[in-house]
Amino acid sequence: MKKINLYESGKFAETGFGKLLVHDSPYFKILNFNFKAGQELPVHAHDIEGQVSLTVLEGEGEFLGKDGATVPAKKGDVLISEIAEPHGLRAKTDLRLLVTIAPPI
Repeated sequence: MKKINLYESGKFAETGFGKLLVHDSPYFKILNFNFKAGQELPVHAHDIEGQVSLTVLEGEGEFLGKDGATVPAKKGDVLISEIAEPHGLRAKTDLRLLVTIAPPI
């Protein structure tokens, strides 16, 4: 068993976004991304089978999808999709995001 406090370990970055590998195993991967207001994770997709979840832990923004689609994202919201489906995020305020990928890439 291991314990990680995302609020203590996950950092914000002035350029780009903060990234913390929380867990990596043959079964799933967990990442913590921390965005300053205005930063984003560009829309992208992975050429593998599996699913991804994006959970907003703090802040507000937008989930981004293909063809410019956006969905509001606020604390407590979870987006779940096939990992091959285009996905991304734009932060309106400082935002903490927890990403789970299964199986890991």
